[in-house]
Amino acid sequence: MFETLKNAWKIPDLRKRMIFTFLMLVVYRLGAVIPVPGIDKAVVQNMFSGTAGGLLDFFDMMSGGAFKDFTIFALNIYPYITSSIILQLLAIAIPSIEQFFKAEDGKKKMAQWTRYVTVILALIQATAYSVGFFNSAIIDKSFLSIVSVVIVLTAGTAFLMWLGELITDKGIGNGISLIIMIGIVSRYPRDFGTMIFQVQNGAVNIIEILIFLIFAFFIVVGVIAIQQGERKIPVQYAKRVVGRKMYGGQSTHIPMKVLMAGVMPVIFASTLLAIPQTLAFFFPSMAEGVQKYFSTAQSPGIYVYTILNILLIIFFTYFYTAVQFNPFEYSNTLKENGGFIPGIRPGRPTAEYLNKVLNRITIAGAISLAIIATIPTLIFSFTDLNINFGGTSLLIVTGVALETMKQVEAQMLMRHYKGFLK
Repeated sequence: MFETLKNAWKIPDLRKRMIFTFLMLVVYRLGAVIPVPGIDKAVVQNMFSGTAGGLLDFFDMMSGGAFKDFTIFALNIYPYITSSIILQLLAIAIPSIEQFFKAEDGKKKMAQWTRYVTVILALIQATAYSVGFFNSAIIDKSFLSIVSVVIVLTAGTAFLMWLGELITDKGIGNGISLIIMIGIVSRYPRDFGTMIFQVQNGAVNIIEILIFLIFAFFIVVGVIAIQQGERKIPVQYAKRVVGRKMYGGQSTHIPMKVLMAGVMPVIFASTLLAIPQTLAFFFPSMAEGVQKYFSTAQSPGIYVYTILNILLIIFFTYFYTAVQFNPFEYSNTLKENGGFIPGIRPGRPTAEYLNKVLNRITIAGAISLAIIATIPTLIFSFTDLNINFGGTSLLIVTGVALETMKQVEAQMLMRHYKGFLK
């Protein structure tokens, strides 16, 4: 990885992209410490000193501490992720919307719709925070003061959405994923300090620390294994004569990855499981029930949360894989270019074969991903380790880092080929 980054730094265009990405992430972290105006910090700190913190630790972990500090990025990028889920599900459920997004400028329209829905969801969530959970921290309870808080929070999410798209366009990697990853990583020093403090005070023993380190190691290894794993399906191209030249005849393969969806299923599942907690802001009477059934801090919430998390990860793995890879379209492309899988007839038989292979490797990837994300949560719930960088966060950080490095390598390969052709 370091060798790849070293080589990438030598290429002027890639160096500019890397510097741009770094500076944009610095801007994100600076914004994550700017408090919302008109908020009493002491009241906010007292609100998280009790049981409410256990219910909302996930929000704070994924926002890099911006939630508990109630800064302008308290909503983080999650309204954008929820918006993406809603539109993608609608595109699959409603054929007319699917055709609309598959048009010539469909991707541009879908991106535009996603932005609009993101702002609407951010307004709803910001209103829930302002009139619900964080209302006691607002110094001036007037209508204009609450509206200003709502606007600031919504603008913070809109800015992060723009920042993420800017990184994707002019930087390296997926901007939205990088923002989530940096938010998680920024909490690591604080959590490591908490862990050391607990050991010094005798709150946890060294055995529990060793268990955590072992599981952290296996999480990283497991994510790398399933991210890198792939099934190579051989493809043969028939020879054909075009004018005076002969094309085709070569052998290649289709690299079908075990986990095409990457870590997006985990992010999607975590976002949906956070919805009941968001609703509890609007309806404080729901807070006790949400804490009981949707929090990993107590039973039976730990079991309900775990089961739902597993089911959602498996569902979104299949869902995101279906969005990325269509066996029938791939089969038609092969047929049009004179390609075929040895022993399989072109056309529908090829599509059915690809679909069968895809289903088999996807279920293996989905179950592996669910296990990696779930087991550490169960382990931590039965120990005294008060840390937030568990299975989900480590999985997201490792997955995003891998995907970013792959994009760096792809950019380097493209530029090397370009230089060779010149």
